Amino acid sequence: MIGGVMPSMLGKRAYAPVPVSARRAGTAVHSGGVKLEGGIVIETTDVQRSREFHGHMCPGLAIGIRAADLALDRIGSRAADEEMVAVVETDMCAVDAVQVLTGCTFGKGNLVHRDYGKNAFTFISRPSNQAIRIVTKPQGFVPRSDEHSDLFSRIRTGTADEADQNRFWELQEERAKRVLEAPIDDIFVIDEVDPVVPARARIHDSVICAGCGEQAMETRAHLFRGQIFCTPCFEERDRS
Repeated sequence: MIGGVMPSMLGKRAYAPVPVSARRAGTAVHSGGVKLEGGIVIETTDVQRSREFHGHMCPGLAIGIRAADLALDRIGSRAADEEMVAVVETDMCAVDAVQVLTGCTFGKGNLVHRDYGKNAFTFISRPSNQAIRIVTKPQGFVPRSDEHSDLFSRIRTGTADEADQNRFWELQEERAKRVLEAPIDDIFVIDEVDPVVPARARIHDSVICAGCGEQAMETRAHLFRGQIFCTPCFEERDRS
């Protein structure tokens, strides 16, 4: 969603299937099935699944698809549990593709968010003790055209009409396609790094909050004047 406007269905494409064996060939294939030099394979199902989860296609989601696909190629297969860990330094669109494609999710505890505001992603393999850090280059998103920038401004200020919105999402699709097609070295700086493996997710007991009566994980509870409170109830009493 941009400026409260949901993307139209205009430009929604049907993607031709790409054989799984193509990934092992070492050439990239964008959502239309075109082979590229010097890249990795992006299966069309990866694009479809990411788009369905996120709700629309955009350059940020395409960055996430490329980063996730690179991690699967270099680090290991999709995590069924916590075999792979993703440390993301952003909360933008790309993280949705990372979750869908790598199996690193908030619920499993193998998606770690560092609120640094950087388009950077570290993927760690527990079995192999390997890690790579992927940082998006400034030009990785593919710069907006003047038309695209003007439409973006109109949407943000609430002055865009339906035609403007449709055209904006057409251009978003075009930019995303260019990200999917670009040589990987044009998009990312990729470094092998020493793995700093976070502790595995743990299941803790819950306690009953004396304020609201709801359950709270014991490691997030607070003792205040002899009673146990959840964080919101504790903060309310601590301020009073």
